[in-house]
Amino acid sequence: MKKILTTVMAVAVLCVTLPIMGHAETKLTYSNFFPPTNHQSKLAEAWCKEVEKRTGGKVVVEYYPGGTLTKAKQCYDGVVEGMSDIGLSCLAYSRGRFPVMAAVDLPLGYTSAAQATHTANAIYEQFKPAELSDVEVMYFNGHGPGLLFTVKKPVKTLTDIAGEKIRATGNSAKLVNALGGTPVAKPMPENYQLLQKGVVDGSMHPIESNKSFKLGEVCKYGTDSFSVAYTTVFFIVMNKDKWAAIDADSQKIIREINQEWATKHAAAWDEADAAGRQFFMDQGGEIIELSAEESEAWAMAAKPVLDDYITETTGKGLDGKAILEFTQSTLK
Repeated sequence: MKKILTTVMAVAVLCVTLPIMGHAETKLTYSNFFPPTNHQSKLAEAWCKEVEKRTGGKVVVEYYPGGTLTKAKQCYDGVVEGMSDIGLSCLAYSRGRFPVMAAVDLPLGYTSAAQATHTANAIYEQFKPAELSDVEVMYFNGHGPGLLFTVKKPVKTLTDIAGEKIRATGNSAKLVNALGGTPVAKPMPENYQLLQKGVVDGSMHPIESNKSFKLGEVCKYGTDSFSVAYTTVFFIVMNKDKWAAIDADSQKIIREINQEWATKHAAAWDEADAAGRQFFMDQGGEIIELSAEESEAWAMAAKPVLDDYITETTGKGLDGKAILEFTQSTLK
């Protein structure tokens, strides 16, 4: 009788635990360098909640903003090595490591974040670059047009920028050099003081930074240099082993959410640009529009930056010309 009772109890426990096991949740961590109040950070957190909601709790994501889990430059490798399961940061922080995707960051003449975001995701889908094979790509997004802003001197022609010290990094530094200015490579958080103290004469930055970094308080002139406007690609990637551990139905749901969220990120960037331009003008900032002839001259001056990209990627065994041409056609 005692054996029968023990057997009955064991079966009962099994019946209770099997459904629980069948619905066991996958717990993930998400690292992001943006502070919690930033619009991009809020969207990343909303993505986490949406994944949990639409997978019925089968996938739960713990969110770590502000670089608390991994710093911006460490984020990608942090995902590869399992320090976090998901990460959001800039590809440009690992310059030279992502040559195919780097085409998107070139000064190709962006007019919106929606355009930049669409282009970045199209490049990935077209080329499926090996440089990203050590992670599972969720999606990409890009900020709105990076333009020229100055403190004391309005820039209306290429002659006006000659010799001016402009804070810029990466491809934007190459652009400043091509336009005849002197690039000063300093991180964005230092930009306000550099401009305020006159260490630099101006800055290449997205329009939204006039408000988010308060640069509109120190910059007095903005040049709508759209013919050479650049973007910066942000990645959202997942550890490959963690992705493989997620059930197929949940993977499908996450893919659908990714497509929706790429669009949401782009819209948030464009809204932030509108707010940044308004903030700049509210501080008394003046916008200079380049003439059609001058815009063309700036584009021609920037061409060596594009030529250098082709040379560098071809040297790495890639078809740099084809990558650049596809990027330009997608952009249009």
